Amino acid sequence: MATALVHYTAAAVTDRGRKRPSNEDAFGFSVEHGVYVVCDGMGGAAAGEVASSLAVDEMMRLLTHRSSENPLPADAEQAVNAANQVILKRAQRSPKLNGMGTTLVALLVSGNHAWMVNVGDSRGYRLRNSHPNSSPNPHPNPHLDQITVDHSLVEEQVRIGQMTRLEASRSPLRNVITRALGTQSSVTPDIFELQAEPGDLFLLCSDGLTRELSDADIETILGTDVPLDQLCTRLVAEANEAGGHDNITCLLVRAQA
Repeated sequence: MATALVHYTAAAVTDRGRKRPSNEDAFGFSVEHGVYVVCDGMGGAAAGEVASSLAVDEMMRLLTHRSSENPLPADAEQAVNAANQVILKRAQRSPKLNGMGTTLVALLVSGNHAWMVNVGDSRGYRLRNSHPNSSPNPHPNPHLDQITVDHSLVEEQVRIGQMTRLEASRSPLRNVITRALGTQSSVTPDIFELQAEPGDLFLLCSDGLTRELSDADIETILGTDVPLDQLCTRLVAEANEAGGHDNITCLLVRAQA
């Protein structure tokens, strides 16, 4: 059976939340080039805001102007390391930015091929066949899957069996990440290869969303048949209603026949 060709639409919303004085999240995307990026910055003063913006800008610059014949995942890894170097060099020039860093999650698509790229605890999800009318073979029970794996202390504890998922969600150490851009001389992203199908809905988000809403909550919202921008707005509104303790960014990408 031939695989149906897909095209993509996207929308994004970022919000300061209810507790933070500024927004250190950043996002960028190009439907034309199949590049979608969300970053969550960290650092004193405005340093996190600088780090996340630098990372998004560098990823978009390099991945929307690819001139090499390298496979897309290889170019993505190079772009992540280039963004890492840009952040490090900016911090060296400005002492007040010392120690800044950022997480990163990205979706790269080329036809039916898709790759999730992540560093840190910003996440990438897929809801398979979220809209039955957009797929010739709709899944009877659409299900949200977390594609990326958090680079965090509590996630490592869960993987080795020293902490349950519930304990991890309540741990005072849940903010400690083990990998980020701008904190070391080099960084290795995780890259997950996927096949996109008509009806797939991809979510890239900062942890300001996932700290407030469970995967089940997110799945319910994403299953609503409304435009992508309205879905983004509702996700942010629900996260704020649940506490809004951090900046919240949602970027949605829908695959359609």
